[in-house]
Amino acid sequence: MSARQFSLPDLGEGLTESEIVAWKVSVGDTVKLNQIIAEVETAKALVELPSPFAGVVSQLFADEGATVRVGDPIVEFDVDGGDVENPRSTQESEAAATAASDGMPAELDAELSPATPPPAERQGVLVGSGPKVESGGRPSRRARAWTADAHGQRPPDVETPDPPAPRRDEARSSSSQTSEERPRSTPPVRKLARDRGIDLTHVRGTGEGGLITRDDVQRVAGSTASLRSAGNGTHAEPQADADARGSREDIRTPIHGVRKATAQAMVNSAFTAPHVTEFLTVDVTAGMNLVRSLASSSAFAGKRITILTLAAKAVILAAKRTPSVNSSWDEAAQEIVQYGHINLGIAAATGRGLIVPNIKDADTLSLDELADALVDLVEAARAGATSPIDLSGGTITITNVGVFGVDAGTPILNPGEAAILAMGAVRRTPWEHNGDIALREVMTLSLSFDHRLIDGEQGSRFLVDIGTILSDPGMVLTIL
Repeated sequence: MSARQFSLPDLGEGLTESEIVAWKVSVGDTVKLNQIIAEVETAKALVELPSPFAGVVSQLFADEGATVRVGDPIVEFDVDGGDVENPRSTQESEAAATAASDGMPAELDAELSPATPPPAERQGVLVGSGPKVESGGRPSRRARAWTADAHGQRPPDVETPDPPAPRRDEARSSSSQTSEERPRSTPPVRKLARDRGIDLTHVRGTGEGGLITRDDVQRVAGSTASLRSAGNGTHAEPQADADARGSREDIRTPIHGVRKATAQAMVNSAFTAPHVTEFLTVDVTAGMNLVRSLASSSAFAGKRITILTLAAKAVILAAKRTPSVNSSWDEAAQEIVQYGHINLGIAAATGRGLIVPNIKDADTLSLDELADALVDLVEAARAGATSPIDLSGGTITITNVGVFGVDAGTPILNPGEAAILAMGAVRRTPWEHNGDIALREVMTLSLSFDHRLIDGEQGSRFLVDIGTILSDPGMVLTIL
């Protein structure tokens, strides 16, 4: 048997760290090649990590909830000496990569393969790893999503050279030292302690050999004095809004994952692209009538047609008339990249923070296909199942603030994109109609755009085209 370490790979998003959300294996477990061993949270999505080896788990170097830098070892395996990575045929590897593509792209660099084996041993192909394939022509939807970031370019990687993999004896020594310094407990107990804001260094274990048990954590959590002493440097994450409202103590929540990445992206966007926002209030009664008519039509039976569906289609059609809104600024090349396809982003508020998954090649979809794609996108976002592929490569975005009862706003551009449309709430409002005043369904549209890429005339024409389609869908015949 020989020891092989698996380091946290670069998941293809230009990230430098990820959080271990859950281990799917424990020390002593026998695993197969490509068996899922852990679930990690990147700045964009939850990703399942497959095992690069077939063997026995000998060490876990990080606890659940720990943030690990790319290149740091996270698990060690005991494997048969001559069987580092099981060889597979090309067909088997491609099939496995396709099956795992929702959680991990096939174009990832070879960082998923362990750094220690010499080239002669690198016979197998790990799901989600392998060299990038250069090809001419336009790549597939999934490939294009992973060869570009949200604005069509790979974001510049932060220089974080991978440390050399430690020798087995060094790694075991380091691990032993960490184990002695860290309170002894199990992953579920550590998670419970984190949820309750308990510092385990302040907890006396009553289990065998001083092991901290669930009852020990519950006992400390039930004591206000113990909880405060345990909170020295560690703060409980809010359990629920009701708990927060019922307490007068300050609550600190670590910023990581999606919220950390979103905050940084918004700062970069706001201070990089010169934002301009225009507003247009339109009577969308005719558009709402069309939505209701389609929803009750047998041709759209089972389809979830909403005003967002119609607005998405309007954005696609209007972008064909004003293609500059579907572009990005390439600072390195000093070029404007005008896309030949539309990957339509939909901003979604989730429990993990704001994410912007996108519908690949939305300009090729019919209205009913677009409706299905929107439903799939929203349901995946709410379930926390959005894949990194769906979060990369967007070219233009819609954010529907109307669902929160908001009329208008000044949305910040998704980094690298040229435009973002905010849809306000649809309200029944007294409105001039056919020379008289009537109650009409009215909406305010807010368009923010990058003034380096879009001038006032182009932005205004694009916004008016969207408003025209929503207020009088028949006018689409004049735009096509």
